[in-house]
Amino acid sequence: MKQRVLVTGGAGFLGSHLCDRLLKEGYAVIAMDNLLTGSVDNIAHLAGRDDFRFIHHDVTNYIYLDGPLYAVAHFASPASPLDYHELPIQTLKVGSLGTHKALGLAKVKNARMVLASTSEVYGDPLVHPQKEDYWGNVNPVGPRGVYDEAKRFAEALTMAYKRYHGVDTKIVRIFNTFGPRMRLRDGRAIPNFMIQALTGKPLTVFGDGRQTRSFCYVDDLVEGIFRLLISDIHGPVNIGNPEEWTVLQMAEAIRDMAGGTQPILHEDLPEDDPKVRQPDVTLAKSLLGWQPRYPVRDGLKATLEYFRQRLA
Repeated sequence: MKQRVLVTGGAGFLGSHLCDRLLKEGYAVIAMDNLLTGSVDNIAHLAGRDDFRFIHHDVTNYIYLDGPLYAVAHFASPASPLDYHELPIQTLKVGSLGTHKALGLAKVKNARMVLASTSEVYGDPLVHPQKEDYWGNVNPVGPRGVYDEAKRFAEALTMAYKRYHGVDTKIVRIFNTFGPRMRLRDGRAIPNFMIQALTGKPLTVFGDGRQTRSFCYVDDLVEGIFRLLISDIHGPVNIGNPEEWTVLQMAEAIRDMAGGTQPILHEDLPEDDPKVRQPDVTLAKSLLGWQPRYPVRDGLKATLEYFRQRLA
């Protein structure tokens, strides 16, 4: 009988790709999602498989599953600047109550648990690049605080379950990730630029565009998550691509790939927008043997084609 893994947020961008990878590795997968920001379109290709099941459920409510469970992968959460503004309370609840329910299930089933945390726990960092032992520079009462603090609390709760209850927990800190299945109306830089570039609209860059991000293609991210899940490592572990881009460079690259010539417009920088973001992935390399393989530009081409098909 196949070992089973529950993926919360399994119909989301990252969650659905993780479902694919787990199925490919021979696991049976249960995807759980309330479809607040996820979509059944992301898992439609899995319908009808004997080793895949979808449950429409809000993980902030009690989770019950029959039978044994190998692991819980807690990936449920709104995760874009647009969501921070439109879904602030839901974001806080899934990071706190949702993490509590996922950990409770892992404890009852004697299953391992991997928490999808984020580079946003570092806030607007005063250390560059960011290592796992950096405690961060976060504004708890700012508009981004609903996501930053939800994930920081989720990490603290996860470590409490490890220390007090002995749950086999893992924490992955995810840096900016992109690829097919991102939402068109996502609010993050790459989807925004791609929609604008493909529809002939001016590309909007916040501030002067010199703030940096490090973009990781989704297949690389999922590889790192899977290696962490089956390892004896507890983390936190940064998974991301250390190749640093300015936001303006990314806008220009996407516009050029789409064959556009439209101007780039600059708008006011949002409150608490991080000035830099770059992972130190030394731990992932040494403990998991992981490093990104996909060139960012190759990933951008695949993602742009996905957006082009969706818009068509």
